[in-house]
Amino acid sequence: MTGSRGGWPGVVRAAHRILAAAGLLATYPLQARALERFPPPEFESYKIPVTTVPGAPGLFYEYADVAALLVALAAASYFAIRRRSRAGLLGTSLASLAYFGLWRKGCVCPIGAIQNVALILADPSETLPAAVAAFFFLPILFTLAFGRTFCASVCPLGAIQDIIVVKPVAVPRPLEHALGLLAYVYLGAGVLFAATGSAFLFCRYDPFVSFFRLSGSAGMLALGVSFLAAGMFVGRPYCRYACPYGALLRLASWASRWHARIAPGECDQCRLCEESCPFAAILPPSPAERPRNRREGMGLLAGLVALVPALVAIGAFAGLGLGGAFSRMHATVRLSDRVALEDSGVAKGTTDASEAFRKTGRAAAELHAEAATVVRKVTAGAAVFGGFVGLVLGLKLVSLSVKWTRTGYEPDRARCVSCGRCFMSCPRERERLGLLPVAERPPRSAKEGVVVTEGAALGR
Repeated sequence: MTGSRGGWPGVVRAAHRILAAAGLLATYPLQARALERFPPPEFESYKIPVTTVPGAPGLFYEYADVAALLVALAAASYFAIRRRSRAGLLGTSLASLAYFGLWRKGCVCPIGAIQNVALILADPSETLPAAVAAFFFLPILFTLAFGRTFCASVCPLGAIQDIIVVKPVAVPRPLEHALGLLAYVYLGAGVLFAATGSAFLFCRYDPFVSFFRLSGSAGMLALGVSFLAAGMFVGRPYCRYACPYGALLRLASWASRWHARIAPGECDQCRLCEESCPFAAILPPSPAERPRNRREGMGLLAGLVALVPALVAIGAFAGLGLGGAFSRMHATVRLSDRVALEDSGVAKGTTDASEAFRKTGRAAAELHAEAATVVRKVTAGAAVFGGFVGLVLGLKLVSLSVKWTRTGYEPDRARCVSCGRCFMSCPRERERLGLLPVAERPPRSAKEGVVVTEGAALGR
């Protein structure tokens, strides 16, 4: 679970494959190149609507955005894996915040791209612009190769939180694991509402886009301020507990080919890296267990694995019960309810939406039938969503019961964002850089005794 596998030539080969994939994404058909297939009607009152497809300047920015994303991903991966440079990662983070956040105002972003991908999977008639596809897939490809270097210093949402950490406090491990499930619940809900055409939750409730665009509702500004205020003491609260794209990258990073390491060599077990990480992303060495404890652990693991299907079924059943409430996120269902209330005399007057519907001359029965179809679709999706939540909960319990063997302190591949804060806290790293003579290196706690003066050894 530590370090590079395959050596630096393997890293180069992986980078070549990722760049090749980026080239394929760049050739994805763009809507802007579509031809006018139907002539406009031949009457004077008709006006050709203004196109919503980007013109030449828009296409230029799309290609520039993808190019900037590739450069930033490559730089972050280089500084995290090869150079082991916290300064390089911080510089890349500030540049990404300036470009993707302040200059491009938070769009296009991989978090919002989840909704576009969900929508096109549910409705193949929809189109997926090349830039959106690139922003969704490229960070995942880099994460599969190098770990969460996108989170380290490319994502502007992560960057704005990373630079404000002042005095991080440790979140208790049980609470950390429980709160980490919220991101998967949010991911499932966002995919459900996007796939059914109900709402784009991730864009609607982006806590930092108001800062990037210098505009927004008072509620969203307050949400962003709350996250930033909490982020001064709880490292990256949005990334750790709410980011839906981060939930996807956790899975990809867990299977990454290479990953940022704490120590450049063997771990001294001095615990300085654990103290330097504000994100609770460093795992301690595994304790020695007696044979009886291992047998008990295997029994618990088997029981939790058997529990997973039951949790999925319970979640799916609960989702079915929520289908009606979830369906009211869809505009057609809300309109149908309003028209029915007006027709029955329960609601007086009309709304803008109901008045516009009545002017179309459509029968109310037709609207109600369309709404009923939406309700069935959303209810089916809600059952899948509930089953997904049950699956996530079950797999979390299983993962917590698995005993991994670790001989030293290692980054948790899923939670570690490869920020590089732990690099310079490691005596082995300072020794490698010539900043700490071998004679002053703290003793290894496992074999040479407990470290008493590691702070003084590092000049603290």
